[in-house]
Amino acid sequence: MARFSGKVAIVTGGVSGIGAAITRRLVDEGARVFLADINAAAVTAMSAELGAAVDGRATDITNEADMTALFEAATAAFGGIDIVFNVAGGSRPGAIVDMDLAAWDWNTRLNLYGAFLGTKLGAQHFLAAQKPGSIVNIASLNSQVPMHGGAGYSTAKAGVVMLTRNAALELAGAGIRVNAVSPGLVSTPLTGGLTQLPGVLDAYLERIPAGRPAEPEEIAGVALFLGSDDASYVNGENILVDGAWNTTGYPDLRAALAGLQ
Repeated sequence: MARFSGKVAIVTGGVSGIGAAITRRLVDEGARVFLADINAAAVTAMSAELGAAVDGRATDITNEADMTALFEAATAAFGGIDIVFNVAGGSRPGAIVDMDLAAWDWNTRLNLYGAFLGTKLGAQHFLAAQKPGSIVNIASLNSQVPMHGGAGYSTAKAGVVMLTRNAALELAGAGIRVNAVSPGLVSTPLTGGLTQLPGVLDAYLERIPAGRPAEPEEIAGVALFLGSDDASYVNGENILVDGAWNTTGYPDLRAALAGLQ
């Protein structure tokens, strides 16, 4: 397949988990990719592994100056940008009554500020170039389904979905599409720390009708569909990719989360 031949994509968080799967799939389908991640060594390693089609820079996605420099560097390296995948995120759990403002702010900045800056700067680039473009934000099942200890993360991801919808409303007239993907449980290094705790994976699987976690490549497939011309009339959507988990609700993991604190 060469759906992305001649296209350039930015992928934040593009060196591990879902982001890495998106990066590899894009390259396989003909795109050039500019990576952003806080881990400079990982950016260098993946760029070297995948060759001339991939470049990147260490980036703090919560910092507007850093994100502006990312878009400038991608444009300088590859001549322009066609698609932005805002993937980077993470969770710092805690009950509402126990969470201090610093932890709340950490969840909001990483998950929502990063998506906002990527959406804003991507849209500015497309408008300045007077061309259509696509922005794909990675949200979460928790944008719709709450979980114990996840108020900061879930609220931020819900914000990502509304950001996506509002951006689609504002930008559709300029040919810019903005969509979201909300994964359920995915087998990544980020989730491994939790699912390896006793009983946690079983508790998840009791609620996931598919009976297993997703692989990062399964999330990447949906993200690339939204980024491609195959989704030319899809705008402002949030696609759940969760093995039907949203039909059953979230398990009570308070005891396991207490073990992480």
